[in-house]
Amino acid sequence: MIQTKQLIEDCLGGHRLTHDEGLHLLNATGRDIFSICCAADELREEKVGDAVTYVRNQNIHITNICKNLCGFCAFGRKKSDPDAFFDDPDRIRQKVKLALSRDITEICLLSGVHPDYTMESYAEIIRTVHDEAPGIDIHTASPDEVTYIAHKSGISTREALERLKDAGLGTLQGTAAEILVDDVRKVICPAKVDTETWIGIIKEAHGIGIRSTSTIMYGSAESPGDRMTHLGILRDIQDETGGFTELVPLSYLHQNTPLYEKGLAPAGATGREDLLMIAVSRLFLDNFDHIQVPWGKFGIKLTQIALASGGDDLGGTMFSDDVSVEAGGSEAGYLDPKTMERISTDIGRLLLQRTTKYKIL
Repeated sequence: MIQTKQLIEDCLGGHRLTHDEGLHLLNATGRDIFSICCAADELREEKVGDAVTYVRNQNIHITNICKNLCGFCAFGRKKSDPDAFFDDPDRIRQKVKLALSRDITEICLLSGVHPDYTMESYAEIIRTVHDEAPGIDIHTASPDEVTYIAHKSGISTREALERLKDAGLGTLQGTAAEILVDDVRKVICPAKVDTETWIGIIKEAHGIGIRSTSTIMYGSAESPGDRMTHLGILRDIQDETGGFTELVPLSYLHQNTPLYEKGLAPAGATGREDLLMIAVSRLFLDNFDHIQVPWGKFGIKLTQIALASGGDDLGGTMFSDDVSVEAGGSEAGYLDPKTMERISTDIGRLLLQRTTKYKIL
């Protein structure tokens, strides 16, 4: 029988957690929750010190028209929907100029996967942004998008990645991962790539020098065991490539989503699950330096506690996160660095600005 106290001591002593050991910690209740969070925070301090980092970034939403229309998403629209939008190059340039006026170092291009997108569509969007904002990291294109545009254009996914890089892509979004268990994906995102394809694209990207985030979206139709399977896949990839910049845990926001309305998912993760996802990720992902706290999903108060539970990064200022807002994330629009500093110093930590690849500015 697994003993939590001994397992924590072993982990802090350098033991690499197994799937079952991680699952045991993820299922913790009572005072064990705080013991696990405390251990994760100790490991965070050992790995990255007392800094809390953030990036000044701007989310730019290009379109809400999407081929996928996943059950967990309230953002995507069909082309025929009255509130569907698709920005032309002039509108994109206007949004980039606004972003630059905010002294950002990263532009995160977010959108639905428009059914008409091709390789050239994506390259043109990235070139438009790059021409307006040279030197700014362009963070975009999930493995699902890469696969789709490569197939539509009759080229390999490797060629698609190389052409995106040539157009100005800085880092790849490790999104469209959700839960990397195909039985779950068939329920929550059946139109997206399967697990094997997602892994293959990420490895290809890392192999040609494109780094990426990694994500997990939890709290919908998956089990705690599925969450651990997902984390195990990410750890294995990081062992092989070292290409992930961080883990971004994304707590499922259930309001307004078809998945919840159809009774296929609960009302998101609980606070216990949120804290343990941060803490257990820190303990299990021993080859990751950075665990991001998704303030737009957690809210500010829980975010602060998560920073004391193994988290070390606050992600970005964002300025807008229409995806989370549409799903019910009322606090997901913009986080002022002054607020970041307040919640960081209040727990004895130092707020520092970083780049996308974690260079301190």
